Amino acid sequence: MDQPIVSVRNLNVWFSTRSRLSRLWRRRSPGVIKAVDGINFNLYQGETLALVGESGSGKTTVARAMMALLSEAEGEIRFEGRNVVRAGRTEKLKLRARMQMIFQDPFDSMNPRETIFKIVSEPLAIHRPRMPKYERLSGAARALSDVGLLPPEDFLFRYPHELSGGQRQRVLIASALMLNPAVIIADEPVSMLDASLKVEILKLMAQLKKEHRLTYLLITHDLALTRYVADRVSIMYLGEIMEIGPVEQVLGDPRHPYTRALIKVVPTLDAVGERKKVLEGEIPHASNIPSGCRFHPRCPVAVKECVRQVPQMKAVGNRHRAACHLV
Repeated sequence: MDQPIVSVRNLNVWFSTRSRLSRLWRRRSPGVIKAVDGINFNLYQGETLALVGESGSGKTTVARAMMALLSEAEGEIRFEGRNVVRAGRTEKLKLRARMQMIFQDPFDSMNPRETIFKIVSEPLAIHRPRMPKYERLSGAARALSDVGLLPPEDFLFRYPHELSGGQRQRVLIASALMLNPAVIIADEPVSMLDASLKVEILKLMAQLKKEHRLTYLLITHDLALTRYVADRVSIMYLGEIMEIGPVEQVLGDPRHPYTRALIKVVPTLDAVGERKKVLEGEIPHASNIPSGCRFHPRCPVAVKECVRQVPQMKAVGNRHRAACHLV
């Protein structure tokens, strides 16, 4: 794990709060939404890195920036020797062939009027438009077999509404495999499924990781799931990384108050039905970020220094770092 397959350095994704026409009319400078604000992390070959945080923390924005889908991205996302942020249109298309994405909702992610064959083989139609149809058909059948949809001939010419939720998610995974990617970004891949199906899909993803030598970036808010599938975990809050390290260290010995708060609200067998509330208030809007440590308005152990000064990342263990004045 010495050489990262993806290296993210000083990544910023800032959006204007008003349109250009609105700015001209009001003659005022726009506000800024700092969805992602100067984050740094590495993704290593063969690992699963979980990016965890509440809604509004910037997790999905990071994923979209890595897929070169955001013109607002600034900084460096280096993948296989090239900076995704600065890549041209043709180069971005090549990069996307090596880095695929699985989305949260398996039904909304599919065109209901297209067959499963067309959905699964769409990456080939985009990246290899001259490939004969019989080769695309063979590739789609192979991918469906890999994800456990057997026999594949029974699924190729069905439509999404004819499949269960678990089967639809398998179709999306099959589509992501079509170009033999090195990295798969999975954005809440099991959040829409019931408990038994979640386990099936997670086992499938683990199996495919070994068979295809995949590297995963898992976007999730679920720490219980993270403990089950991830090698390392990065905790995000309001566009910044608060803590990052091996999953057993971060979740077993959390050093940032935000990480500890997230862990305390994870349901346990000892407290079934018990409502837990650890954090007061809601995550602030990214257009109005607090001074100093951006978590301090909700932090139960904040001190004066937290209000005045932004904490720097510190080593708190073996490959374990946290950004807190109190560590």
